[in-house]
Amino acid sequence: MSATTKSQPIKHILVTQARPTEENSPYFALAAKWKLEIDFRKFIDVQRISLNDFRKQGVNPLHFTGIVFTSKVAVDYFFSLLQEMRVEMSPETKYFCVGEATSKYLHKYIIIRKRKLFVGEKTAMDLAPFLKKHKKEKFLFPGSNLHRNELTDFMREQHMDITETVIYETVASDVSDLPISKYEMVCFFSPSGIQSLYKNFPSFQQGEVKMAVFGPTTAKEAQAAGLTVHVEAPRPNMPSMTAAIEAFLTELKSK
Repeated sequence: MSATTKSQPIKHILVTQARPTEENSPYFALAAKWKLEIDFRKFIDVQRISLNDFRKQGVNPLHFTGIVFTSKVAVDYFFSLLQEMRVEMSPETKYFCVGEATSKYLHKYIIIRKRKLFVGEKTAMDLAPFLKKHKKEKFLFPGSNLHRNELTDFMREQHMDITETVIYETVASDVSDLPISKYEMVCFFSPSGIQSLYKNFPSFQQGEVKMAVFGPTTAKEAQAAGLTVHVEAPRPNMPSMTAAIEAFLTELKSK
């Protein structure tokens, strides 16, 4: 991360995610402290595939004894498909969820005994110990067309029976009405967000615009698109996007 003496002041920031619903969001605190105007707009959307497209994959959920969920979206769309198929999973099915929020969301659809539910604390790989203990299960991994392969690669290395199935797709949102030239900084959180930028603004030129990215894959996509990355999170002592932005603004101010 570096700031230059000739950089224009940062007054308008675009965050390519939905506006936070919590009043104590660190984005609002950042805006107040630095007198910023921060706008929020989702650059990507997720859409459930049709039942017909799901059936084309030749996957029958009832043939599996363990289901791996990495997000609440996956839970929503999986049970939506089951409802449309008019089938119910066996009460003996085991569920492996990334994060407490995902596991709690699962209860929206089923009543599940504790010994049938296994929760990884934060990341997908936090599920690894639970999966190894139940490696004889027949696993189904319902997800998106763009999910990371780290966990499924691990499962295959452990010779687990794992089937991946696409139940939703990530698509670019229509944000072409945005006054993109207004912003001195734009924040991205996924490679799909970078792709959406150029789909909506094919002639976009970075110029003096500062690019903030979250995660190494987002940074790699930005660089592949010819963008210069000025703010990158997470970093040591900067676990969040807001912390990384504040560090950049502090550096910029000191120039």
